[in-house]
Amino acid sequence: MLRDPVLSEPVLSEPVPSPSDYAVGLDIGGTKTEGVVVDAAGAVVASLVRATPHGADAVVEAAAAMVGSLLARSAVTLAGDRAIGIGIPGLVDVGTGAVKHAVNLGIDGEWLALGSRLSDRLDQPVVIENDVNVAALGTTTLLPSGRARDLAYLSIGTGLAAGLVLDGRLRRGVHGAAGEVGHLAVDPHGVRCSCGQVGCLETVGSGSALEAAWPDADASGPAVSLFRAADGGDPRAAEIVRRFAGAVATTIRVLCLTADVESVVLGGGVAQVGEPLLRAVRAELAAQAQGSPFLSSLGLGDRVLLVPVGYPAAAVGAALLGRTEAGS
Repeated sequence: MLRDPVLSEPVLSEPVPSPSDYAVGLDIGGTKTEGVVVDAAGAVVASLVRATPHGADAVVEAAAAMVGSLLARSAVTLAGDRAIGIGIPGLVDVGTGAVKHAVNLGIDGEWLALGSRLSDRLDQPVVIENDVNVAALGTTTLLPSGRARDLAYLSIGTGLAAGLVLDGRLRRGVHGAAGEVGHLAVDPHGVRCSCGQVGCLETVGSGSALEAAWPDADASGPAVSLFRAADGGDPRAAEIVRRFAGAVATTIRVLCLTADVESVVLGGGVAQVGEPLLRAVRAELAAQAQGSPFLSSLGLGDRVLLVPVGYPAAAVGAALLGRTEAGS
């Protein structure tokens, strides 16, 4: 059992050029793209962050350029069969490497053959996966082996979704919907969700819900300013935090009662709040377990951990996925 709820980031290792040991992963987000080169142990040996351009052609060109820069920076030459891993938001067809409905990237209703286009540009195999799923894989490098085989990575960002690693393997589901817990409708009297349902957990427990509830954000952003105001004694902020943390706690309870994962690791933009978020969520988990010896016996609060601030979990996970897909 880890005593520190904030996971420790692996120490950067010195690159020793060896094509069979290294892998490259990119996390293409709506505003920025993070890229890494990792060694055989999953430690980062080189990293880059650049703004993400808008539009399908621009995304392809920028991704190809970043891979080239990462390889040059790390002095690594990849093995010819080593797949480059890409994590990206939206609907991903893992089999074909195509993506659509990544609206923030300018990739909407039409399928973009991102995998094949990048592979042609780079003369290297490319695998594409949803960004939350690869973040779950990246999180496994931060945990002792005993806690890394069964975990949920809960991304609390614009939306609310989980990536699942069960028995050491990524669980996508038959339709790629495994972990879409944010769209569990729990309040028939709640607000309408972007998915078309009413009262989804995402309408209360996501970064966008938090921003809507706390429009008085300062330069530090809505999440940090809200939690700071709550800690400072603002009763309205404290109530918003309680409701938000309650929705996150309910999501964690769902994950643990359905998949019984060993760890639930909080990531995404709101997780940058750090310890105040963890305390609030654990308090709500304890409150939800009151009066239930069954829930109390499961130790849900002890399973909740935080990704280190700034750790590129999705990019690292994409690199690990590329290595797996290459069969090594």
